[in-house]
Amino acid sequence: MFVLLALSIQAMPLRVGFVYVGPTDDGGWSQKHDEGRLYLEKVFGHEIETEYAENVVEGEQDLEIMRSFAEHGFDIVFSTSFGFMDDVVEIAANYPKTIFMHCSGYKTSENLGTYFGRIYEPGYLTGLIAGSLTKSNIIGYVATFKIPEVIRGINAFAIGVEKVNPDARIHVIWTETWFDPSEEEEAAIALMDIGADIIAQSQDSPAAVQAAGNRGIYAIGYNTDMSAFSPKTFLASPVWNWGVFYERVVREVMDKKWKSYQYWGGIKDKIVDISMSSLVPQTIADIVVAEREKIISSDLHPFEGPLYDQSGNMRYAAGERPSDEELLSMDWFVRNVVGEPK
Repeated sequence: MFVLLALSIQAMPLRVGFVYVGPTDDGGWSQKHDEGRLYLEKVFGHEIETEYAENVVEGEQDLEIMRSFAEHGFDIVFSTSFGFMDDVVEIAANYPKTIFMHCSGYKTSENLGTYFGRIYEPGYLTGLIAGSLTKSNIIGYVATFKIPEVIRGINAFAIGVEKVNPDARIHVIWTETWFDPSEEEEAAIALMDIGADIIAQSQDSPAAVQAAGNRGIYAIGYNTDMSAFSPKTFLASPVWNWGVFYERVVREVMDKKWKSYQYWGGIKDKIVDISMSSLVPQTIADIVVAEREKIISSDLHPFEGPLYDQSGNMRYAAGERPSDEELLSMDWFVRNVVGEPK
C-alpha cells in the first residue's frame, strides 16, 4: 500500500539586490533608489527578499559586489550608477542566469537591460521657476560629470529659464563627483560669489541646497524634495519615483515575461515629477502646472525647436523635436549656458 502525502511547498522568495554609489541617507540619488527597494518589500512582502550594498566605488568595488550577488543566487541585480556600466556588462556575461538592470547606461545583452527616467522634463519645469525669480540674471548650477545625462538636464533647465527670462544665464561648475558634499558646497559658494541668486544642481547630496540656504539664496534641488535642508529658500526639485519601475521588473520576472530592454519613462509614467514648495508664487506655480500637463499630453517637448547652441548654431528648427538617440548622446550646451560641456 502506498500512502500519498500532500505536501505544502512554499515557493522560494525572489531575491533582489541593489548596488548604490552613495549612502542610503544621502538625501538624494541613492536614498531614492533605496526608497524604491523598500516600496518593493511593502508591495510583495514575503514573495521577495532584498539586500543592498551602499557607498560602492565605481570601477573598484562594484565588480566584486555584483559578482557576490550573482554567486549567492540573486535573481535580479539593480546596478544604480552610470559608472558601473562596463563592470555590469562583464558580470552579466559571466552569470547568464541572473537578470541585471543598469540605471542610466546604454549597453545591453540577453540578461542585461537599462533604465532611466526623463528627468529633463521636471528639470525644464524648475527652469521656469528659476528664470521667473532671479533678479541678478545669474543662476548657478553645480554639476557632476560631463556626460549626456547631466548635460541634457542642464540644457532642459536652461530652456525653461530662457522661456520666461531670455536675459538670464546659467553658470556651470563641474565637481567631477557624484557624492562629495564638501566639494558641492564649495562649488555653490563660488557661484554665489559671482552673483548667482539661485543655485541649482545635479548632485547626489543636498549640500548645494544647504549652502544656498545658509546665505538666504533660493535653491533648486535634485532627486528628492530637499525642502527640509533649506526650508526658507528651497523652491523645487525634479524628483524620482523608482518604485513603480522596480515593481514592473519584479512582476515581469515573476511572470517569466522579462526580456532585455531599454526603459526611459517620463512624468506621464510617474517615474519622475516635480516637487514645488509654497515659496513659489501662485502665478508661477500655475504656469508650471500648465506646462506639466502639456508634457504629459505630448503637446510640449522641452527640446522642441527653434533651439540654438552656445555658438549660435540652430540645432533644431521650429517645431522639430530631437530623437531619443540624439538626447541620449547630447554633448553640447544651449545658448544661455556659461561653461564647457566637454
